[in-house]
Amino acid sequence: MKLSILIPCYNEEKTLKPLLKTIFNIIFPIEYEIIIIDDGSDINHRALIEEEIKAKKVKFIRLHQNQGKGVAIRVGLKYATGDIFVIQDADLEYFPLDLINLITPILKGKTDVVYGTRFAEKPKEMAKAHYIANRFLTKATNFLYHVNLSDIETGYKLFTRKILEKIELNAREFEFEPEITAKIILNGYLIKELPIIYHTRRKGSAKINIFDGIESLLILFKIRYFNKSKIFNIFYRIFKFHFKKIGFKITKFF
Repeated sequence: MKLSILIPCYNEEKTLKPLLKTIFNIIFPIEYEIIIIDDGSDINHRALIEEEIKAKKVKFIRLHQNQGKGVAIRVGLKYATGDIFVIQDADLEYFPLDLINLITPILKGKTDVVYGTRFAEKPKEMAKAHYIANRFLTKATNFLYHVNLSDIETGYKLFTRKILEKIELNAREFEFEPEITAKIILNGYLIKELPIIYHTRRKGSAKINIFDGIESLLILFKIRYFNKSKIFNIFYRIFKFHFKKIGFKITKFF
């Protein structure tokens, strides 16, 4: 079997190379590949990791303009050749050594989906606003989809190729997290959660904001109840492509 590690990145020039060094030092139980998707960063990350690219240690894809995490992941999946997939954020908030533990239940054939939960214990370093938003979205998911998860917004989601054959991903930005979770559940798969180490980012700045949280909630309702509703889809598109952009610009002034 083979593990595909997808690393979407946007303006992560301070953390990308240290992240790769950490991954290279891990002894994985199976073959693995690393696919970096530069989501139209201000600085082309290729120059930072040219040595690794030439050595064929990583596959590098650059999008010509910033399109969002969801698009970057979907592009990366097209180039992935593995049997198991994981999204690895480039900001060093997640500790790659945890992947050894997370991949084990899949290798043993016990599940097709594993999430690394940050909430086995309350994270000491997570911003209060992010903590509350994550807990709210998780409780909303549990209520709407009749499950008992602790962290649907986790960056560590591992899933097999079988999952991709069952679901279609359409997310463009951070709504990737609730979309893939909702579709996995509705297709009858059980999500196994295992605790992970989490550190709030120390370099760079967070890209997610309150409007991404609202959109995530809309996605949960949309997939659960209104996927075929033209009215709801029109409302959702107005929010995503108009109201959300205006709201984000306004928040920059505060």
